[in-house]
Amino acid sequence: MNRLFRISKIGVAEATRILATPNEPHQHDNETLIIGIEGALEHFVDFKTTPIEAPLVSFIAKGKVHRLTPVIKDGKFSMWVIRFNSDFIAETAFHLYNTYHNKANQLLRRGKRFDRLNCICEMIQKEMDEASPDLSIVSHLLSALIIMIESERKQANTGEDGINDIQNETFINFLNILEENFRRPLGVDFYAQKLFMTSRNLNNICQNIIHQSVSEIIDTRKLTEAKTLLATTNKSVSEIGFELGFNEKSYFSNVFKKKSGQTPTEFREEMKKLFT
Repeated sequence: MNRLFRISKIGVAEATRILATPNEPHQHDNETLIIGIEGALEHFVDFKTTPIEAPLVSFIAKGKVHRLTPVIKDGKFSMWVIRFNSDFIAETAFHLYNTYHNKANQLLRRGKRFDRLNCICEMIQKEMDEASPDLSIVSHLLSALIIMIESERKQANTGEDGINDIQNETFINFLNILEENFRRPLGVDFYAQKLFMTSRNLNNICQNIIHQSVSEIIDTRKLTEAKTLLATTNKSVSEIGFELGFNEKSYFSNVFKKKSGQTPTEFREEMKKLFT
């Protein structure tokens, strides 16, 4: 099986098999994109479970702890599962990271525009079924698929937020800077200065787009990383706190409990039970 790219279509039979087998939270060493045509999912990701019905798109970045539980609706279930190395379409995959960084699942609208996503998946599947599939064709089709998903997402959200392109671009730039620096003990002013704007303007943009302040987004990114490290490594709570820019274990533990309702140790114990 190709390590750069894989595609499969999950129907009722495969969904039934998945439901009958152990399905523990896990991680992938690649990116996962799901196009839901029919049925529904219960998606455990970012350490919470979210139910979502098709038509849907779900993106799980490499290394994220998650679990997908299929839900057959009215005897129907049909979803495409695409796994790929981010280097396969590095520039286009960027859209996925920025759109789904804080929300793994997106509801879309049925219609001819959504049907095109299914058609492109079928074209990709046919190429991959060839004896010697042309990965350059697959790469272009996957890039087109992601661009169309973004177009569909914007259409589905038209009128809900009224975000303009300049704000979107600023928000994306903020996320890029955050990804490079969230482990450091930096505040809102640092990110605002990097973007050549005031802290107030940056906060307004973040509130408009995802209804969170800059500080909340920074804390959410740190918390997600902390949960991943607690669930998947043997690093001590102090080590993880220090790695994320907290100089004192007690302060890290207090922030963690305030945001998640548990201490880091309590969360780790819960994850151990879940994984076993």
